[in-house]
Amino acid sequence: MSGKARSLRLSQGVLTVISLVNVVKRYPGVKKPALSGVSFDVARGEFAFVVGASGSGKSTLVRLLLAEEKATSGSVHAVGRDVGALPRREIPALRRAIGVVFQDYRLLPDRDVAGNVAYVLHVLGHNPADVAAAVPGTLEMVGLAGLEHRLPHELSGGEQQRVAIARALVKRPELILADEPTGNLDPAATREIVDLLTRINADGTTVLMATHDEQVVDAARRRVIELRDGKVVRDDPVGGYARQEA
Repeated sequence: MSGKARSLRLSQGVLTVISLVNVVKRYPGVKKPALSGVSFDVARGEFAFVVGASGSGKSTLVRLLLAEEKATSGSVHAVGRDVGALPRREIPALRRAIGVVFQDYRLLPDRDVAGNVAYVLHVLGHNPADVAAAVPGTLEMVGLAGLEHRLPHELSGGEQQRVAIARALVKRPELILADEPTGNLDPAATREIVDLLTRINADGTTVLMATHDEQVVDAARRRVIELRDGKVVRDDPVGGYARQEA
C-alpha cells in the first residue's frame, strides 16, 4: 500500500487504528535497536497479539503508541493520529482515545474500586453526574458489581486486573493496549481476563495485547504478530504462539 493510500485510510478513521511503517527505535548508548524496520497495521475492531520473548521489543512498541517514546525513524500512527509528529499539547488527546492495561495493575492504593475507576474521568474533566452514571455500568461490565467499596489490597490479583481494565474502559477508548496483562495471574484468572478482553473486543473496541503466555495465545486463535530481536518475523491472521511448521 502506498503512503498516500495509507494516509487516506487514517484520515477517514474507518479501517486502521494502528499503522507502523519501517519503525526503528534506538536507545542512546545501546548498539542494538529495540525495534528494527517494524511495519504492520491493525484494523478497527481487530484483536491481535504481539508475542515474543522478553527483550523482543513488545513494551517499546506500546510506549511508542502512547507517545512515551519517539521512533528514531519510520512512522507510527494510532487512533487516526501521526504519533511521532504530535505536539506535546495534543498527546493527552491521543491517550484519552487509548486505554492501557499493565501487568502490575497500577491502582491507587488509597482509593476503593469505584474511586480508582472514577479517577480517570475526573482527570479528564467529566462532571460528577457523568462520572456517577458511568462507573457502576463499567464495573458491572467487568464483573465487579458489589465490590465498589473494596480497596485494592482486599482484592485478588484477577480482581485487581479487572479494576485496571474497567479504568481503561470507562473512558470508552477506541483502542485498548494490554501489556502483559496476565503476567502476574494464575491460570484461572488468566482465562477470565482474556475472556473479558475478548468480550470487550466483540463490542467493537480494538485490542492489541502484548504477551509471552503461550497458552493464552494458543487458546485464543487470533492474529499473532511475532517480534524477535526487534523485528517482525511472523504475522499470522489466525495463529498460535509458535510458528506452525508445514
